[in-house]
Amino acid sequence: MKEIWEWGKAILLALGLAILLRTFVFSTSIVEGPSMFPTLENGEWVIYNKAIYFFKDPERGDIVIIRRPDKNYVKRVIGMPNETVEIKDHVLYINGKKHDQPYLTSESIMGTDDYGPVTVPEDSYLVMGDNRSISKDSRNGLGFIKESEIEGRTELVIFPFQEFELTR
Repeated sequence: MKEIWEWGKAILLALGLAILLRTFVFSTSIVEGPSMFPTLENGEWVIYNKAIYFFKDPERGDIVIIRRPDKNYVKRVIGMPNETVEIKDHVLYINGKKHDQPYLTSESIMGTDDYGPVTVPEDSYLVMGDNRSISKDSRNGLGFIKESEIEGRTELVIFPFQEFELTR
């Protein structure tokens, strides 16, 4: 009987730890749609870090989970607070300086329409999907993203298993 009690305590402790980690540190999200292609694909499961932004601010290039009442979105941080962002002739400019986007395919770059210039509010971020021609993002529906709406930063793809990799 004592052995069963020890096993039960170990299982309860493991469950409690798993619940704490899931609630406060890591969680999963499923990528819906092709807006982050080719970086992330429709149906992939990602683990995201919910605690990272308690210790530091989001950075340009982070792939973040955005919490909205109707659904969550997976997008890349492009514009930081107080920056001016413009896309002209398929080139991204931040504060008037050309900014390279090595994570984009040439097709995504050519599919990026002119945008801006816009200045990101002090408490917000400008986000875009990597598949620029079809992404619902800060340019066309999501608007600027407040830091409080950012649920966390994606860390790795966990499913399908053959796609297991870091997202950065």
